[in-house]
Amino acid sequence: MDSAPQRYPGVVPRRTLLIVNPRSRGGATGRRWKSARERLRAAMGPVDVECTRGPRDAERLAREGVRAGVERIVVAGGDGTLSEVVAGLLGADLARYVEIGLLPFGTGGDFSRTLGIPRSLDAAIAHLAAGRARPIDAVCVRFRNACGEQRISHGINVASFGLSGLAATFANRTRGGKRGPLPFLRGALRAIASYRSAPVAIRVDGSLVHEGPVALCAAANGSFFGGGMKIAPDASAHDGLLDVVVVSDLSAAGLLLRMPAIYRGTHVRDCAVSVHRGRVVEAEPSARNLPLEIDGEPAGALPARFELLPGALAMIGCAE
Repeated sequence: MDSAPQRYPGVVPRRTLLIVNPRSRGGATGRRWKSARERLRAAMGPVDVECTRGPRDAERLAREGVRAGVERIVVAGGDGTLSEVVAGLLGADLARYVEIGLLPFGTGGDFSRTLGIPRSLDAAIAHLAAGRARPIDAVCVRFRNACGEQRISHGINVASFGLSGLAATFANRTRGGKRGPLPFLRGALRAIASYRSAPVAIRVDGSLVHEGPVALCAAANGSFFGGGMKIAPDASAHDGLLDVVVVSDLSAAGLLLRMPAIYRGTHVRDCAVSVHRGRVVEAEPSARNLPLEIDGEPAGALPARFELLPGALAMIGCAE
C-alpha cells in the first residue's frame, strides 16, 4: 500500500509536466500514476499531467510542453517512453530548455539501471526532489528507412544493428505493446535462428576497427539493453564517449552459448568480441543492409552514422 506523500522543505516550485505511459508494465502504470502525481506535487510543487495515447505520442507531448513553458518533464513509464521524450526534444532543438526526470515504471528499466535510479516510487521521487540536474549524453543516428531514404533520429541508451536489430523487429511484432525482458528475449532467440550476417566496415572516429561479417554491433551510451543484457558493462552516460561493442560472426550455437555471458557482461572478455570507444561510429555494409534499432525500437537499416552528443540533456534524480 502506498504511504502518504512526503514533503521536502526548501524545494523551489517549478512548472513540471508528468508524461505518463499508462500501458507500461502491462498497464500497471495506468493504475498507479495518480498516486505518483500527488507525491510529485507534495515533493516538487505544481504538476501538469499528460497521458500518451499511442506510439511516439510522448515526442509530441514533450515538444508541446516545453513550448508552453514547462521547465521540467518527469516520465512515468519505461525506457521506451523516455527515449521518445528525448527524441522529441532533441529533434526539435528544445532539450536545452528543460530538465528531465524518470519514474521507472517500465518493465525493462535498462537506462534507469545505468543512471542508478531507484525502482521504488518513494525513493525515485526523493531522488528527483533532492537531486540537481546532471548533464547526460545522447546519441544522434543517421540511417536509411525501408524506402532507402535518409533519416535522423535520437536516442539515449543503445543503438545497434545486426542480430539485435532483427531481435527488436521480431519483438515489436509480437509483444502487443509490451516492452521488457521476455519479448526481447523471444525476439533474440528467433533472430538467432534466422539471422544471416553480412560484411560491414565499422569505423570509430575515422579508424577502421572491423571489416567483415558481424553478428551485432552496439553503440552504447548506457550499459544495458534488451531488458537486462549488460551489453556494454563499462559504458557511462556522462563521459562524452560511446562504448562500441562488436560481436564477430558466430554460428547460432555459438551465439546461444554466449547469451548468459551477455546478461552478466562478461562477454567482453571473449575473443569474438571487441570493444572500442569514441564519439562517432560509421557502419557501411558491403552487401545487403542489416537491420537497426534505437533504444529497443526498430528504426531502419545500414548504412548508419552514430554520433554522441555530449551533455545534450539535463537529467535529475540519477545517482552521482
